[in-house]
Amino acid sequence: MTDKLAVEEAAAGATPEPQQEQHLRPLAGSALVLGTLALSLATFMNVLDTSIANVSLPAIAGDLGVSSSQGTWVITSFGVANAIAVPLTGFVTQRFGAVKVFITSILLFTLFSFLCGQAPSLAVLILFRVLQGASAGPMIPLSQTLLLSSYKPQRAGMAIAMWSMTTLVAPITGPLLGGWITDNISWPWIFYINVPVGLICAGVTATIYSKRETPTRKLPIDWTGLALLVIWVGSLQIMLDKGQELDWFSSNTVLMLAVSAFVGFVLFLIWELHDEHPVVDLSLFRIPNFTIGTIMLALAYAMFFGSLVLLPLWLQEFVGYTATDAGEVLAWVGLFALALSPVIGRYVQSVDTRWLTTTSFAVFALVFWMRSRFTIGDAYWQYSLPTVVQGIATAMFFIPLLAIVLGGLPPHRIAAASGLSNFARITAGSFGTSIYTTWWANRAALHHAQLAEHIYQGNPVADQTLRLAQGLGLGHQQALGLIDGLIQRQAYTIAVDEMFRLSAWLFLALIVLVWLVKPARNAGPVDASAAH
Repeated sequence: MTDKLAVEEAAAGATPEPQQEQHLRPLAGSALVLGTLALSLATFMNVLDTSIANVSLPAIAGDLGVSSSQGTWVITSFGVANAIAVPLTGFVTQRFGAVKVFITSILLFTLFSFLCGQAPSLAVLILFRVLQGASAGPMIPLSQTLLLSSYKPQRAGMAIAMWSMTTLVAPITGPLLGGWITDNISWPWIFYINVPVGLICAGVTATIYSKRETPTRKLPIDWTGLALLVIWVGSLQIMLDKGQELDWFSSNTVLMLAVSAFVGFVLFLIWELHDEHPVVDLSLFRIPNFTIGTIMLALAYAMFFGSLVLLPLWLQEFVGYTATDAGEVLAWVGLFALALSPVIGRYVQSVDTRWLTTTSFAVFALVFWMRSRFTIGDAYWQYSLPTVVQGIATAMFFIPLLAIVLGGLPPHRIAAASGLSNFARITAGSFGTSIYTTWWANRAALHHAQLAEHIYQGNPVADQTLRLAQGLGLGHQQALGLIDGLIQRQAYTIAVDEMFRLSAWLFLALIVLVWLVKPARNAGPVDASAAH
């Protein structure tokens, strides 16, 4: 029975069970301090890369000669590769040991970060982002595993709390740091900064933990299930990214990708339900709380992360903000998120998490409604205030939802459930980014056409604007180009408002799902790190 559980957890992206490491003495003194810093810094670097490129997309797209919608592949490729790597974490850890896998993961992540900065084209950059995302998969769960082995059991809660702060600070720091680097140095440096950090983390980890390797064993891996997972997730993501460029289903390529995604998904379900050692434990979806909680987590995160990409794009391309300014607008989420997350984590076991989740979704709906009223001429704080309020929603989002997902599960299934829910969340974030940017562009094109219908000779407003432009010394064609640019800005602003308004309604609709789950009291310790 024990071996079977070990196989199940390894297939689900689990890390070694704590009892496997009881023979290790806790670290002390400088070794404990340096080990904690190295593990936390590696986690920080990993999580940072999920958001640091968001405000740099216009600069990356401009330098590489592609559109901003194509530039979003830099984000989605990393997310999908990261999600697919999650189910493999437990297998490679059990096979080679947590320390070796963690150090190798850091070094590969560092190498591919450097190569991302060297990329001469979008295709090459996407390739290295895929490899970077895949190598990042084991870093977060294994850093937590090694950290817990470093502390006495009675101090484990404090250690995880300290470690979790890095996963909260990194998404806030990412847009700020990415914006400043893009404006003051150049976008490749958002990847180059990982090189010294990664080398230091790998060196310190090797020095301190090389003699603290976890036990290894040979375990089977579901290669067929993994291949099918890559096929259907990869095909669906590429279809979402390329659909607008190829005019969707009028393109044979898009049709082929859609068929590949559908067939791959169906075969994946059939195989995983019947394989003895599945790469993903789909039987978890027989548990109502897990199923509904994972659906809510995935849908909410898709909207949450999609907006983190869409908002800075709009601010930079149509409001005239710099990357630094856009990063500052996003960073205000940390004001309440950092202050409230420890409080929520402390009391989440003593309250009905459905009320916390309901409050989070309601505040998210308010935030997106506030954003749906944005205009090009708004002041800085009109753009930033919704982000400040969003910090309240964020603090009550991840921890209570994870309590719902994991609450009531037997201990031996928590690792598998955590791995599967994180796979769903990360994948949904990448899908959400593609859907948001694609729909935004499509709606903007529609509004541009509708607005342009009112620009014709004899229209008083159009004629007056044309005369004003020509009075400034512009030629007739130049004046028409100026008017077209104004229409373009207005069309994209109407479209972004529509996206935010739709998100507000969807968050309100998700509240219905919250009350379909059973109360998740005493769900066990849950920390914000699982959300990253």
